[in-house]
Amino acid sequence: MHSPSRKDFVSLTFTGSGNYNSKQWRRQSCWRKWKQLSRLQRNLILFTVALMLVCGIATYPAVTEHFRGKASKKITSLPLTCLLLQKQKRAPHKRGPPGLQNRLQKKGTGSDIQVEENPIQDAKKADKEEGEKPLMVANYLGVCVSEFDRLEAVRDAFRHAWKGYKEFAWGQDELRPISKSYGEWFGLGLTLIDALDTMWILNLREEFEEAKTWVSTELSFNKNVDVNLFESTIRILGGLLSTYHLTGDTLFLDKAKDIGTRLMPAFNTPSKIPYSDVNIGKGTAHPPRWTSDSTVAEVTSIQLEFRELSRLTQDTRYRAAVDEVMQKVHKLEGKQDGLVPMFINTNSGQFTHLGVFTLGARADSYYEYLLKQWIQGGQKETELLEDYLQALEGVKKNLLKKSSPNSLTFVGELSHGQFSPKMDHLVCFLPGTLALGAHHGLPADHMELAKQLMETCYQMYAQMETGLSPEIVHFNMHEGSIRDVDVKLADRHNLLRPETVESLFYLYRFTKDRKYRDWGWEILQNFNKYTKVSTGGYTSINNVRDPEYPSPRDKMESFFLGETLKYFYLLFSDDPELLSLDKYVFNTEAHPLPIWSSAE
Repeated sequence: MHSPSRKDFVSLTFTGSGNYNSKQWRRQSCWRKWKQLSRLQRNLILFTVALMLVCGIATYPAVTEHFRGKASKKITSLPLTCLLLQKQKRAPHKRGPPGLQNRLQKKGTGSDIQVEENPIQDAKKADKEEGEKPLMVANYLGVCVSEFDRLEAVRDAFRHAWKGYKEFAWGQDELRPISKSYGEWFGLGLTLIDALDTMWILNLREEFEEAKTWVSTELSFNKNVDVNLFESTIRILGGLLSTYHLTGDTLFLDKAKDIGTRLMPAFNTPSKIPYSDVNIGKGTAHPPRWTSDSTVAEVTSIQLEFRELSRLTQDTRYRAAVDEVMQKVHKLEGKQDGLVPMFINTNSGQFTHLGVFTLGARADSYYEYLLKQWIQGGQKETELLEDYLQALEGVKKNLLKKSSPNSLTFVGELSHGQFSPKMDHLVCFLPGTLALGAHHGLPADHMELAKQLMETCYQMYAQMETGLSPEIVHFNMHEGSIRDVDVKLADRHNLLRPETVESLFYLYRFTKDRKYRDWGWEILQNFNKYTKVSTGGYTSINNVRDPEYPSPRDKMESFFLGETLKYFYLLFSDDPELLSLDKYVFNTEAHPLPIWSSAE
């Protein structure tokens, strides 16, 4: 029996409308082709598709950032841990207009202080509610926020502060943001001058140019007004000198020479220890009305600025005056293991109030300027370095203790042999200064102590209900203490001070440990939440222990723009050459001055 003959063609009959390109036909055709592939070919295709899918998911955040208008900026790529651990931000469970949600409300206060959403506290609260480990918070707000976003947040904060100053206090010393007015100290546009180099560093050229115009046309030092020698030197002279170095514009050098010359009468004293107050119009100087003493910090923290003025003008009298002060203090009796008392008499040239030692107010920047003068001068002046190293040994021996229960290392005070566990926020300059010394070749244990004190200064913020540090804390040293820090009612204010942010900048610049950036970011968020005033500016507050109503003081110090925001920006910048610490040294008001070459 023969099998039917095989045909060499296939006969197809199309019915209906003859639409042979229908979806059903295409699906059948693709399926036929897929079945014709070998198993190896099919596996390779499936693997390729899966790989493309994984890559697409991994790069999704960067793609979305690109299309949000940030394609022209370099954005730090997010680590895989961030992608895995990042939490979704929860919408606030609030009703009402956003303007009402973002403002502190308390009956009868009429406050304009603005409260923004605080992602860190939201995350911590959510972790507590869900029983998760707080470790996730760092990934929630730390690694998952690009450095570009952080820099922009600082620039936004500056613009907001400048908006208030420009609108309500233009050309005056200080903004009062709550009352939309201003306060005067010297009548010299203190905030504007203090902020000049910050605007340049933050690349806020429009704001800088309008401030420069005011300096050129309105700023005059020919006024019958008493100014404080120390404050005028660090804020005005230092600000003008640093702005000259950054811009090369001789306008600022000319103004610096003018104010520097007008401050020189302060040194006309029997002892050559300068008076605290100078009338820059009359050319006279005097001590405060209630005493003939000057504070040690004031007379020993003007050297960087006057020394630099001498170098630029080739006029040696500025440097000679301040160097003589340091030489006298170097030889004085009354120190204890290198620690200095807080007051010095302008008539006798001797320390007064003997037996009281602190690294806080009235003495703090003496220690800072010992190191920084040594760095500024090319590390040649060995007496300055010897005094600095001896003082640090005195701190370790007399002032350094541990708290309970968490063994935080802190710096207390000594009064006639009695130790007090009191520490000013001002002391938080010390971690940065220690780190700077270690960077310039001083013993490595200085860096270890810097890290321990940096943790303490951060805890002074973290253990407060607002996440902002008080002006003064007292550490518990007794076993069984519940918390490390106590704060007296009179010490609960926050003045927008820079010292902790300053030290975070140094610690990050030298160690590259991201936690210092994350701590700084947390502090900036809390400044925005509790001190930002909706109509412009930021305000100091009275009570860091009351997040419901921190009680605004209605004052924005010039150092918030001159120091605090500048150090935030430098902390978040990835450019190590932005004010390299091998080329610049910062004065105690955060104004960078050049380190002299070895030939100078």
